[in-house]
Amino acid sequence: MLNEEYIDEVQEDDDLNGRYEHFRFTADPGQSLVRIDKFLTDRILNVSRTRMQAAADAGNLEVNGKVVKANYRVKPNDVVVVMLDYPPRDTTIIPQDIPIDIVYEDDDLLVVNKAAGMVVHPGHGNFDGTLLNALAYHFGKNNAFDASDPRLGLVHRIDKDTSGLLLIAKNPFAKMFLSQQFFHKTTDRLYQALVWGTTDAEGTIVGNIGRSTKDRLQMAVFPEGNVGKPAVTHYKLLENFHYVSLVECKLETGRTHQIRAHMKYIGHPLFNDVRYGGDQILKGTTFAKYKQFIQNCFNICPRQALHAKTLGFEHPTTHERMYFNSELPDDMKNLLDKWRNYTTCIIFAD
Repeated sequence: MLNEEYIDEVQEDDDLNGRYEHFRFTADPGQSLVRIDKFLTDRILNVSRTRMQAAADAGNLEVNGKVVKANYRVKPNDVVVVMLDYPPRDTTIIPQDIPIDIVYEDDDLLVVNKAAGMVVHPGHGNFDGTLLNALAYHFGKNNAFDASDPRLGLVHRIDKDTSGLLLIAKNPFAKMFLSQQFFHKTTDRLYQALVWGTTDAEGTIVGNIGRSTKDRLQMAVFPEGNVGKPAVTHYKLLENFHYVSLVECKLETGRTHQIRAHMKYIGHPLFNDVRYGGDQILKGTTFAKYKQFIQNCFNICPRQALHAKTLGFEHPTTHERMYFNSELPDDMKNLLDKWRNYTTCIIFAD
């Protein structure tokens, strides 16, 4: 899955040398100097630097129309292209009649409350059944919106098993205007998460986030050096259940798996987060009844307990400040109720 913030377009026609353009990225005006193999592995999932170096050796990496070596350092506004000798997979988004919860819609944008379990964009074995497939169906014969056009569509993303609010742009100007707000950190985003352990009343987590060197499906925190991208998460304790805590997280940045990686880094993985170890009993007793209680909790909310609750931004046309709030989905509500009842039993037992 690609970082759309840097994608211009994917050209589907072969060039004069019989090669095909697979990826095109434009470096941001504030881009620091970085090797092209690192630049690309940060933006293309499941691709190693070794593979990018091999692509450079084969003459498959171009910058501003010229073939470059793997040690080329990407500069601000550089146009980086990956060329291969076979055509890319068809990226046409097929309309599918999939129910979606539309919170708000006008001529410029759409706000959707995404259900947990829905992938937002086709890719990596999920080429249908995604939010974009649902949006393609929703817009139907409206030729003004093409779900396959990277100049439109998702302004940001949330993970498949995270629920909550997503912003979609319906025209190129709206996409550019809204994307700039995410880049310059002027949006308001609040998440609620159930995490293992008791957190401080409030705190701030600062640490670069990059792909783990041990597991390419995980993101890791790199507190020192220039590995990864800067990331800042503010959190506040909302409710303490002794062994787990309900927290509110405010994002300054929007890195992949930011909350999941940051909370694990400070010792509080998200409850039932399989990828980051939260699907194990990390706090509590060794009693069989407690183990059964936790298993029941996992069954109630069979995914990481994370919800994108609040979203605020400036409208691209009216320039009005808009705020949206979504209620916790039933699985998280039921999970919290179960913990509240359990906590009450502990207090009375004491």
